[in-house]
Amino acid sequence: MAPLPARSGDAVFANIEHVNSELFTLTYGAIVRQLLTDLEEVEEVNKQLDQMGYNIGIRLIDEFLAKSNVSRCVDFKETAEVIAKVGFKMFLGVSATVTNWDTEGTSCSLVLEDNPLVDFVELPDTCQGLCYCNILSGVIRGALEMVSMKTEVTWVRDMLNGDDVYELRVKLLKQVLEEYPYKDDE
Repeated sequence: MAPLPARSGDAVFANIEHVNSELFTLTYGAIVRQLLTDLEEVEEVNKQLDQMGYNIGIRLIDEFLAKSNVSRCVDFKETAEVIAKVGFKMFLGVSATVTNWDTEGTSCSLVLEDNPLVDFVELPDTCQGLCYCNILSGVIRGALEMVSMKTEVTWVRDMLNGDDVYELRVKLLKQVLEEYPYKDDE
């Protein structure tokens, strides 16, 4: 694994334009609340948040690659480390820990001690089963798909539901080979 440049996540975070974190948190909360009102079913809200995140992720990867100066990752393990240390830091201002690798090296957990999306949030009893931060799983899935990795991303633990940390499980389903639209003239 190629070592990450020292403080790369911190350096990128320091050099990009920021939005007030409280405004960001409250705006996201308003979106989730509106989805709950419009869709009524918690599972539908979870699907919509994931789809919104996916749409963001397929666009966000371009900004990540342009501003982070991260070179091509050699395997899924390195990709997970870059997401945890650079991606989360760059866009959310927090870092994650990569743990719980399976024996094949195709599945791991991203553990967040802090999550800026949930400041000021308490879920009512009527929202049992809501994956409040499901947008993050969609962002990761969409971004990885744009770099030829088909993944499944699910929430395992959530502090809003009484767990001790936020844990996302990322499973590599398929590494898609890059196809070029034309053949080189030789």
